[in-house]
Amino acid sequence: MKTYLLIGGKSGIGAALAEQLKSQGHIVHTTSREGAETSTHHLLDVLDDDPTFPELNSPIDGLVYCPGSINLKPIKSLKPKHFREDFELNVIGFIKTLHAYREALIEAKSASVVLFSTVAVQTGMSYHASVAASKGAIEGLARSLAAEFAPKIRVNVVAPSLTDTPLAKRLLRTDAQREASAERHPLKQIGEAKNVADAAAFLLSDQSLWMTGQVIGVDGGMSAIKSI
Repeated sequence: MKTYLLIGGKSGIGAALAEQLKSQGHIVHTTSREGAETSTHHLLDVLDDDPTFPELNSPIDGLVYCPGSINLKPIKSLKPKHFREDFELNVIGFIKTLHAYREALIEAKSASVVLFSTVAVQTGMSYHASVAASKGAIEGLARSLAAEFAPKIRVNVVAPSLTDTPLAKRLLRTDAQREASAERHPLKQIGEAKNVADAAAFLLSDQSLWMTGQVIGVDGGMSAIKSI
């Protein structure tokens, strides 16, 4: 039995991952900005200037940072504040979290940190400038931390394509939108939260003990192949 902390684990990929880890018998702590606080779910807003992180009082075997944004606009409509907002959520929020739990991760002896990027970092896509900039920073940060923390803490990234979660609901509201999204992927389907959660669970597990500094695409083949 291991102890995991999922920042932003109330819905979408984070919720799917939490359920999977719980079903395996692990202790899973989750956070969100709102909702009922329990012994394993904690209220936390990483955008606060000085967030109050929950005190778990135990080593942490795995830390997963789930917050993200889908801020899709043409560059002419993207102001500097939009880039700052995405960077604050995706990068600075994680840095605050890491500072809060670095010692607890080290105490676990063989801990794993999992972050999330996007297919749009490695595959240039229109209107993705802001999110790709912040998630690109996440990929570079993860590799740097993987080098710094080796061999005590592994750091890896999952880079999904558009996934059927509450965050993406406005992009998948109609049958036409869903069909168009599925068609863009070589596997001709939309990713489910469980698909991405499975990859994150693997990176948390002992099955990935010889992996660090990696960015794994879970994107229906979009980043690697082009179907005819």
